[in-house]
Amino acid sequence: MVQPTRPAANAFVFYTRKVYNAIGFGKGYNFVLFVIFFGALMGFSLARIMYIDFNGVFCAEPEPAALPSECYYFSRNPVAKYGIILHLASILPGSILACMQFVPVIRHKAVLVHRINGYIVILLSLAGTAGAFMILRHAAGGSVETQAGLGLMGIMFVVSLFLAYINIKRLQIEQHRAWMLRAWFYAGSIITLRLIQIISAHVVSAIGTFQAARSCDLLEYLVGDAERTLELYPACGPYFSGQNINQYAVVDADIADPSSAAEAAVALEISFGMAMWIALALHAAGVEIYLHLTPAEAERMRHHSYKRQLEAGMRHPGRAGITSDRFGDAVTWKPDEKEEIHVLVTREQSATRSE
Repeated sequence: MVQPTRPAANAFVFYTRKVYNAIGFGKGYNFVLFVIFFGALMGFSLARIMYIDFNGVFCAEPEPAALPSECYYFSRNPVAKYGIILHLASILPGSILACMQFVPVIRHKAVLVHRINGYIVILLSLAGTAGAFMILRHAAGGSVETQAGLGLMGIMFVVSLFLAYINIKRLQIEQHRAWMLRAWFYAGSIITLRLIQIISAHVVSAIGTFQAARSCDLLEYLVGDAERTLELYPACGPYFSGQNINQYAVVDADIADPSSAAEAAVALEISFGMAMWIALALHAAGVEIYLHLTPAEAERMRHHSYKRQLEAGMRHPGRAGITSDRFGDAVTWKPDEKEEIHVLVTREQSATRSE
């Protein structure tokens, strides 16, 4: 339990300290940010854990949790179907377990749990990302901007996890923290994406001039009746007459007052790519702002890294991992002279005792 270093300003701070100090947070603002961001990730993942039941919930008939157009492709493409199942069964539990990794009391008091859980989270994250790549072609309509946005997010997520792993193996704790925060902030953009997507879908519906082409086969699936489909989309005549089984028709984007499920689906699908890029940009900028506003925490962890690396006999203690002063042009980091002497004396004493 963290002990406060100064008296509480008021009764509210006094009692809230009892909560966040008990789980290892030393500062209130860190606890608030944890509750907001990782609370949202935890809530989002728990609310969707039922989606792992593909046939019973995710693509249940007649009201699937997924976009009906996505279930249409999943039912016809085994690779996409197994991809979404792999994605859901991996990334949802992985996200829940990842939230535990950022609880200080677990990191400090249950190091083995933190370490084992970390390996599990990385494995689940990699499997979930692989599943996501398997469904890119048909995710939310499969537009080019959607595929590019989801692909970029997946790459940023995996690269950040890789750099976090390399740094912790080199005991570069402050860089491990930074890259893990980046990884899960990038992954968390999927939550912000949903909010922007819903707002955008209503905006484009209100404007009333947005449209998209969809295959008549898909439209028949979404409408659920051949006659009604032909009535709503006369351009599908050649499809139903057998002249062109690949016939397409133009569908209005309208989620507010749709004439069919196809119009609501189009409104959501054409908003997805734009929402993806905005959400990813916001989260990428937000995590960098946070990291730049917490240099004292990074410096504290770097001194701890120095001690651990020196004790482990690593070359370049304090910068044995991937740091800007080792691979870039930053000024070479050095520990406080008193701290360096203390660590060297402790190391000599340990060696003497072992002899």
